[in-house]
Amino acid sequence: MKKAALHTLGCRLNQAETAIIAKNLQDKGFEIVEFGQPADLTVVNTCTVTEQADSKCRQAVRKSIRSNPDTYIAVVGCYAQMAVDTIRKIEGVDMIVGNEHKMQLAAFVDVLDKSSEPKVIHSPKISRNEFVIESVGLFDNNTRANLKIQDGCSFVCSFCIIATARGPARSRNFADVIHEARKLVEMGHKEIVITGVNVGTYNSDGKTFLNVLESLEKIDALERVRISSIEPTTIDRDVIDFMAQSQKVCPYLHIPLQSGDDTILESMRRKHDAGFYKDIIKYASEKIPGIGLGTDIMVGYPGEEDEQYRNSKTFLADLPVSFFHVFTYSDRKGTTSYKMKPKIDHPEKKKRYSEIYEMGQRKKRTFYQQFLNQRLDVLFEEEKQGQWTGLTGNYIRVKVQSAQNLQNQLVTVKLLDIENDCMIGELV
Repeated sequence: MKKAALHTLGCRLNQAETAIIAKNLQDKGFEIVEFGQPADLTVVNTCTVTEQADSKCRQAVRKSIRSNPDTYIAVVGCYAQMAVDTIRKIEGVDMIVGNEHKMQLAAFVDVLDKSSEPKVIHSPKISRNEFVIESVGLFDNNTRANLKIQDGCSFVCSFCIIATARGPARSRNFADVIHEARKLVEMGHKEIVITGVNVGTYNSDGKTFLNVLESLEKIDALERVRISSIEPTTIDRDVIDFMAQSQKVCPYLHIPLQSGDDTILESMRRKHDAGFYKDIIKYASEKIPGIGLGTDIMVGYPGEEDEQYRNSKTFLADLPVSFFHVFTYSDRKGTTSYKMKPKIDHPEKKKRYSEIYEMGQRKKRTFYQQFLNQRLDVLFEEEKQGQWTGLTGNYIRVKVQSAQNLQNQLVTVKLLDIENDCMIGELV
């Protein structure tokens, strides 16, 4: 039996796609082995969100070739979509597959014939059509599974290359989405994480994102449905209302802000202003007590002078948002912001990053404190040295000491203390 190893760089959507590619290869007769182990085929699913991400992709490919020079190397995904000529020059690469065709990879590797020139399967124009995925993801554990419902984005923010790398927004056939969800639950997964590039824009023959949630709610044996990152202008209040009364949809929303200053938001070509964002956060926090709220924040965007930065920082401080993903702006060729000026110098960007990151840590701890001595359900994932870790519905990471096997068990825990980014609890 031929062996295949797969490696994922980047987002949760990439993880979902790698899992489906793995299952397709398994169905083709490959044994799936851990990345870095000897393998006949190595698949690197790439990211291109920043130039640093591009560099990490090249490093991963070269490391694979050094550690296993006889393996057949297939480079797929976003970086493969954007940088065919660069990847082609890496000695040892055998196949390059762009985003339009990467889900069909298993059909392209019948013969693992290493030759001097890599085989390129690439379409510069990505389809706008609704799509199906005739497979189910193969994940490393059976706790949670990522479910891809959508791909691409038509918003085209000034700093983002993903609309180019993944193409326009398009949705997965509704029946196909629910079919995979049912199969994932049959495989033992208790939590499904809805993923895509811009999931709130989902629309399949009149079926909306809310309809996806409503249908997942009805699947027996599915314990939890979690929404990944969702754009503020795509959250219909009906979604928040449904979350408030749902028995399965996790009370957590990750809603990217990027900046709290309206001038910067306009320059970024975001679809919202600060007031609109504040209204959504206020509605969610009042409708769902205890909801976890996360966001993406960018510092050092071109033109973000001291005044704009202070506006953003003050805006964030006043919001009940407790989970920050802080990003330092970096130029990305092919985006509108690449040519924008004035640029913010590196020491200032580093200072701002530290300030916003520390604010996020303080707000997270404050959020945790309200749950001390409270009881919450935790879905446990893994055990290390007698300590089991898992997540609450509102995205608090919890550790408990237990000799029981808690893997993939949803258990009530009393939260007793805070330790770094986790809460310490005991089984009830």
